This record gives sequence, structure tokens and C-alpha cells, in this order.
Amino acid sequence: MSSFLSDGLARNYLAGTWAEGDRGACIAVEDPGTAEHFTDAAQAGEVTLARALEAARTSVERGDLADMQPSARGRMLLRVAAEMRAIAYEGAEILCRESGKSLSAAQDEFEEAAQYFEYYGGVADKIEGKSIPLGPDYADYTVLEPYGVSAQIVPWNFPVSIAARSLAPSMAAGNATIIKSPELDPVALALLGRALERAEVPAGAVSILNGIGSDLGARLVSSGDVDQIVFTGSVRTGQAILRAAADAVTPSLMELGGKSAAVVFEDANLDTLMTSLQSGVFYNAGQVCSAMARVLVHRSIYEEVVARAAALAEGLHIGHGLQNPDHTPVISAAQLNRVEALTLAARQVGARVAAGGTRLNRPGHFMAPTILADVDPTARVAQEEIFGPVTCMTPFDTEGEAISIANGTEFGLVAGIFTRDLARSHRVARQLRAGQVFVNEWFAGGISTPFGGVGKSGFGREKGLEALNNYVRTKNIAISLKG
Repeated sequence: MSSFLSDGLARNYLAGTWAEGDRGACIAVEDPGTAEHFTDAAQAGEVTLARALEAARTSVERGDLADMQPSARGRMLLRVAAEMRAIAYEGAEILCRESGKSLSAAQDEFEEAAQYFEYYGGVADKIEGKSIPLGPDYADYTVLEPYGVSAQIVPWNFPVSIAARSLAPSMAAGNATIIKSPELDPVALALLGRALERAEVPAGAVSILNGIGSDLGARLVSSGDVDQIVFTGSVRTGQAILRAAADAVTPSLMELGGKSAAVVFEDANLDTLMTSLQSGVFYNAGQVCSAMARVLVHRSIYEEVVARAAALAEGLHIGHGLQNPDHTPVISAAQLNRVEALTLAARQVGARVAAGGTRLNRPGHFMAPTILADVDPTARVAQEEIFGPVTCMTPFDTEGEAISIANGTEFGLVAGIFTRDLARSHRVARQLRAGQVFVNEWFAGGISTPFGGVGKSGFGREKGLEALNNYVRTKNIAISLKG
């Protein structure tokens, strides 16, 4: 057991201190690989939230981050990055145990989190306004100011890296931040608090609270004491948050679900496709908002692709995350039940199970790596986000048909194209309804590339320089120089 959990309890990081839950309340955290109790997290409630909100507002009024020399803010973020790397080994083991992901994926998550702090640490002193020419009698310019208190609700699939993805630019811009961690796996994220503490981030500038979403999350976004809301998660929860935000007229950033399609043309490199399919469908047991949830394949190569995909799925090594397997459990029994139910419903309306299709008979929440073929594009399984190790394969005959099917859901997060034809890749990419399009490599891009969706996949962009626009607002200053 990690020294961080020596007494079996992960506490709230409350404005530079460590706090137990309201009235001693705790959240039980399970190991998805065994379905057994792992540890507990202190459960924040109304009292703890009130303290965090007060500390954040006080930090804003003091100008802890906003008035800090921008270059000093940047160096502070670089210190956080270094501290994240220092705790990566310890944190990865905890994250592996509470979220079910492989040890290497958990290590990658801490490394990615460190990279976010490095990236935005490097641009903290480059957040600049502009001068607007109004003639010799005026001086007109803009300044970019932080919102104030940023409320951020983090999902359970990548809690550490997604928290860093929004916290780093928020801090770089000078905001105070309150993070609500996911109740299913809050423990490793608490280690971010340790990194902030060791990096000497001003007390009150950041709090990380453990709580139940329907309680703590709802209280946070409806408090009226935050100046911005950042949410990553399901469409239903996002809609509820937006309703609360509308009442208070609180600016919001939403990264919601996806049902992303890869369009595979007849000239695609199938070895490259299989590599992308393994990561795009089965990484983190498919619990990725930008997963390759649908694979549209030209009819001339369709059966070959289905057969190769099935062989890939059946050949994956399955095990507990600590064993560093190819395929790991989904995070909870409820998630497993949902994934299996959607798969069964697909079979009942004509989908062919080329591989998997059911849960595995072993301890933990394991769904077999699943390839569904001959899926009707209008079927529920092709329209709803599954968030599990399942992909839907459908043949197409023409480019126009493929684009129509790919765009035929309410989502628009990412999309992919597999072809050797450069002109076609450009042409099709422009027509796909998505915030990001991958060509010949699923998950191409990185921290510096903007990420976000259209439609019910949300709005606003995370990652890259463009993300900074979410965490600042423009003030115009117009000065008359007339005597």
C-alpha cells in the first residue's frame, strides 16, 4: 500500500491543507480488476465546499495568481510538472488499482499530466492583448483577464490527465480553481494536490474535492460563487450542468460524449488500420470519449477487415491492470452491465458478433473485446455512446455514403480516415462533422492540438494554445488623447 494511503484514506486537498470528509463521510473505492474494496476517499459535502469556495474567492481577491509575474506563474507550473513526475510511479499503481487501467497506461497518464503543466507553463508569459488603431487621438488596447474562480468537474476515465488538461491553462491564465474529482476513482487525483503543495502553489488557489456528482457537483455548479464551469463527461450530466449555469449566466466549457467513425477506403493500409483499431477501440477498455466506436469499411475489403479485427480482438491478453495486459476491465459493475446490454440489443436487431459479445467469467468487471459486424447505422448501438471495448462495423459503397453514415449521429467529437489518397483525405476531412479528424492514425495529434466537439459532443476547445481562450476574457480599454 502506498504511503499516501497508509491509513487507508485519501483526503480532500482543501486550499493548501488536507481535510477529511464532512462528518467523517467516506467514499468506498473498488478495484475493478477484482471487484473488491481497494480503499476509501474522504467525502466532501456542503461544509467542505463552502470552505473551498471561500478560499478560492479570497485567493482571487488577493491576486495570488493573477497578480503574480507571468514568468513566475510559468515557473510555478514547471515545478508542478516536475512534482508530477516525482510521484508518477506511486500514483500509477494507485490509478491502476482504482480505475482498472493497465500500469503502463496509468504511467502514461501521469506523464501526460506533467506535459500539460510544462506546455502551459511555457505560455503563461505569452498571454497577450492587442493594440487597436483608432487614429492619433486615441489609444485603444485589449487585456486578457482571468475569469476568477473556475469550477472543474473531472471524469473517471482519465482523471489525472484530464484534470491537468484544464487546471494547467486555468492556472496559467491566473484563475483560482476548484476540481471535483470522480467518485469512482478519486485517489490518484488527490496526488495532484501533493504536487501542487510541493510546488508551493499559493494556498487557496486550487482545491481538489472528493464527492458524489449528484451532490457535490450539483452544489458546485449551482452555487453562484464560480465564474466559469468546465465539464468533461456524459451528455445528460452536461445538460443538467448547463441548466444550472444558465440560471447564474455562468460561462461554460463542455466536452461531452462521442460516437466517432473511422472511414476505411479500399486503398487503406490494413496493418496501419489494425494498429489504430487496437488503440482506438480497446485502449482503457474502450472507455475513451474519442474511441473508434464505428468502423465504416469499403465493401470490397469489408470481410477481410472484419476477420482481421476479430482475430486482433481474440488475441488480446486480458488481465488485471497490474499485469500490464492488452485489455483491462471496465470501471464498475454498472458500466459492465450497460456495455453488455447494448451489445445484446445489437445482436437482437441483426448485428453479427465477430468477436466477444459478452462479459468474461472471471473476477472483476471484464467485457470481452467485441467486434460487431453488419451493424445498421440507425441501430441504437450505432447511435449511443457505449464507453466500452466494442466497435460497430458497417460496409459502404461510395464516398458520399460513407460521409453520410459518419455524420449520421448527434455527436461530432472526432473522426478518422484511412486512405493512401492524399486528395481524398483532405476532401473527406472537410466534410466530416467533427472537431478533430485523424488520417491514417487514430489518436494522432497531442497536447498542442485543439480538441473538442460539435453537436452533442460539446463546445469549446481544450489542449493547445486555443484552450487558453476558455480561461480568459477580453477587456477593451479606449482612451481619448484629445486635449
